[in-house]
Amino acid sequence: MEPVKTRRSRSATGLSSRSQAFPDLFQELTMADVAFVVTMIAVFALVAVIARGVAKL
Repeated sequence: MEPVKTRRSRSATGLSSRSQAFPDLFQELTMADVAFVVTMIAVFALVAVIARGVAKL
């Protein structure tokens, strides 16, 4: 049997070879961050609209 070769060096992006096994993970995490930010903006906009409506009462 051949010995298993592992890469322990870091790539140009600073990520280890272990993260290269999941190439879409970074993109998925980025999309999750974007979705979170958009959701928070929408929530705060809704709260602002509700606050304006309450202030007019």
